[in-house]
Amino acid sequence: MRLLFLAVLRPHTGNAVTAKRVRDHLEAAGHVCVLRDAFDFQSPSDIADLIMAENVDAALALHLYRGGRLLQGHHIPFGVIFGGTDLNEDANHGLKSEVMGKVLEEARFAVAFTQSMKEKAQAQWPHAKGKIYVQSQGIAATPNPAFNWKEFLQRSEINESADNLRIFLLICGLRQVKDPLFLVDAFSEWHEEESNVYLVIVGPEVDPEFTREVKARVKRASGVRLVSEMSQGDLHAAMKNCFALVNSSVSEGMSAAILEAMDLEVPVLARNIPGNAAVVEHEVTGLLFSDPQEFVQLAKRLLRDPELEREIVANGKEYMRRHHSWQVERNTYQGLVRTLEGSAED
Repeated sequence: MRLLFLAVLRPHTGNAVTAKRVRDHLEAAGHVCVLRDAFDFQSPSDIADLIMAENVDAALALHLYRGGRLLQGHHIPFGVIFGGTDLNEDANHGLKSEVMGKVLEEARFAVAFTQSMKEKAQAQWPHAKGKIYVQSQGIAATPNPAFNWKEFLQRSEINESADNLRIFLLICGLRQVKDPLFLVDAFSEWHEEESNVYLVIVGPEVDPEFTREVKARVKRASGVRLVSEMSQGDLHAAMKNCFALVNSSVSEGMSAAILEAMDLEVPVLARNIPGNAAVVEHEVTGLLFSDPQEFVQLAKRLLRDPELEREIVANGKEYMRRHHSWQVERNTYQGLVRTLEGSAED
């Protein structure tokens, strides 16, 4: 089949990484996958010409509102994948929620990353029961073997011996929902006490106004650094070299960075929100914190307790093996897309 796949494709973001991985799964089954950025289109009418020009048989959208709404009314079968902000943010806005409900009426299937996301969607749109499937993200982290950690530290303006450093890496696009400033003040105070601990924030400048605020705050904070986006291979290599991966988001669907850290056997400290708690079990596969002070307390504990670090890393790796298989994800999407074969009237 020829498939149109709509997703938000901002470079170096979780949605873009997920979309490209799913595209690879579908192309491996012999489908032609026309991947387009949902932000390039304003309404379903904008998509009509593309459907004709590309002669597509069916479609898929990642993010129920941003992508899914564009596929309405074209009389081609389609499926949708929940992103995270669609369920956690957009579903709380009346008009958007209504639009997404209509998208689910037309969709042949919908994919949620976690059971809790599925339950939330079913509570919001009861008519969608029976067509929502749970498929966690399949992860295969691939660090760049040529990555230079010392150069990364220099780029981060950390001019100290790498041997004694403890780098906490926060990977996120610079937008408010990711809340990269949540830990800045508390971390800065900790760095004043222990000069070898650093928080390095890495990610693309998604929201220009918010980015200016982040840059200004980080500039004033000791022990906190900001690094622009990196390729996925370099990001995985940096993760492999850091002491721990940090997530401070206000909401998440399923953080690929958390899963990649577990796969790479790097400890995870994540904000205690539903999306993170669905994959991080406190003191088993990672550590969950509710406020900046608790983060610092847990980070210090992790530094001083190598046995806890070993246990968390081993449990995280095993969790990944059991629940986030890349091959299982491939099989699921290939199977679901087969349900799109044939006309919309079938």
